[in-house]
Amino acid sequence: MRASQLHIVTYRNDPADAEVTSHKLMARAGYIHKISAGLYVYAPMLQRTLRKISEIVRQELDGIGGQEVTLPILQEQALWERSGRWPVYMASRTMLTTKDRKEATYGLAPTAEEVVTEYVSATTKSYKQLPLSLYQINTKFRDELRPRFGLMRVKEFIMKDAYSFDADEAGLDARYEAFRQAYVRIFQRCGLEAFGVDADAGDIGGSGSMEFMVAADAGEDAILIEEGADYAANVEKAQSRLVPSACDGEAPRPLRIEATPAVKTVEQLQAFFPEVAADRMVKTVLMMAVWADREVPWAVLMRGDQEVNEVKLKNHTGGLALRMLTDHEIVALTGAEPGFAGPIGLSSAFSIVADESVRAMNNLLCGLNQTDKHALDVNPGRDFPLPTFAELRTARAGEPGPRTGAPLIVKRGIEVGHIFKLGTKYSAAMGAVFTDEGGRPKPFVMGCYGIGVSRVAASAVEQRSDSLGIRWPVSIAPYEVAVANLSPKDDELIATAEGLYTSLKNNGLDALYDDRALAAGAKMKDLELLGFPFVVVIGRGTKTDGTVELRDRASGATETLPLSALVETVTARVLAARRGLLP
Repeated sequence: MRASQLHIVTYRNDPADAEVTSHKLMARAGYIHKISAGLYVYAPMLQRTLRKISEIVRQELDGIGGQEVTLPILQEQALWERSGRWPVYMASRTMLTTKDRKEATYGLAPTAEEVVTEYVSATTKSYKQLPLSLYQINTKFRDELRPRFGLMRVKEFIMKDAYSFDADEAGLDARYEAFRQAYVRIFQRCGLEAFGVDADAGDIGGSGSMEFMVAADAGEDAILIEEGADYAANVEKAQSRLVPSACDGEAPRPLRIEATPAVKTVEQLQAFFPEVAADRMVKTVLMMAVWADREVPWAVLMRGDQEVNEVKLKNHTGGLALRMLTDHEIVALTGAEPGFAGPIGLSSAFSIVADESVRAMNNLLCGLNQTDKHALDVNPGRDFPLPTFAELRTARAGEPGPRTGAPLIVKRGIEVGHIFKLGTKYSAAMGAVFTDEGGRPKPFVMGCYGIGVSRVAASAVEQRSDSLGIRWPVSIAPYEVAVANLSPKDDELIATAEGLYTSLKNNGLDALYDDRALAAGAKMKDLELLGFPFVVVIGRGTKTDGTVELRDRASGATETLPLSALVETVTARVLAARRGLLP
């Protein structure tokens, strides 16, 4: 391709709303153009990158037996109601919806479990047709409350979603592992440093899941890592070893009640009772679990120096969503002003659960549902009924990890992929069955596997850029090598550039000839911003001593080569950088 025929539009300044590197550089380089919040045009050169990412995905999934399909984006409400997910997505307001001329309601799918389950149910009747893995690379929609970060959080995006169907759990385990290994290869081939972490399954559901994260300062996800122990987990699911409280297992003392006027928070209580550390307190966090047809108040007992993990709590309650109680609701349900709730005498309207951090505590400080009063030397089982216990706290950096006890460290990550063990969650709900070897009907055992194709491109920019611009990995660069003629009116240099460009193409390289009539400085700044891995510079030296410059965008190195050695050298460099790519 000749640059003069390519739609290249670059800008000097960052967009006013750009907060992260990938948004700034992709917009300045003209790879994306914002139409409205969360909606972007993918320009011609980004489309080349997305096509290369998609081809890597296709090669790897085809290699483990995946078969490509195209599933409808517009999906009927009735189909999602069969799986039970319609009210979940309506409660979270994740799915964009629309109505047709007959007033039937449809969703613009953020995912496609229902459609693919319906398809396989209709077309797969026997265990002899299993295992089956289907995938698509298609547009998805998500009604983001606050689209931001360029392609990181958008309303419309490109996603690869795959679905596996097996006869039993052993088959699912094998498929899940095959996809996990394929994901590792995909991200390696795309030039990303990615790692898998334990994660919450969220609205997709299922018995287990793993996120694939790209480490980046701009990442929205916090990852806790126990180094040397092969443990990494999203903070929504991460666990740690709890350091015991000073009051764990103490001999019980008599309960006493103290006046605490306007003392509501743990910090205020520590100041009011300096002899009582936060880990000797139990705070009562009041939440409302929300379903489509009802709301249930929950009281969570948490050690004073710990925080409730709302994802873990939501999963425990089974609600579609959680919200904090309003001040009015707190007064109505507890009989006290906010800040004085506690397990003693708490209304039976509440479902009560205590974090595991509370299990061994004695002689603790807590509220007792009386304004301006707290109780000290409270003992569970004696002063209030023993509650149900669950692991509900948020693990934190510096705490001992769950495997070896090494301190957890925190990294920021960008989620680029997610794999799930769904089991029979969808097949059982939707009546999707096959006939097993004994002639009996059984629900399919399913898995689900997603990759954000457009996110992969943005993540590569986050990981691989510098002050000059983007540094694309060779495997997904729009062009692997650019030939830049700095004297586009010089007939001799034009002929030289044309010859090199043609030779590189004939050697199988994805080459661009930058023949634009730009000043040398402007042209080189453009090429640095655009991020092509290798740039061949043809200029004065080419005429005077028959040499050319070869610039390696990844390392920043520049070397001078004889014209006669250029094609062989560049071809070898590109092919070496392509290592692992399939033909």
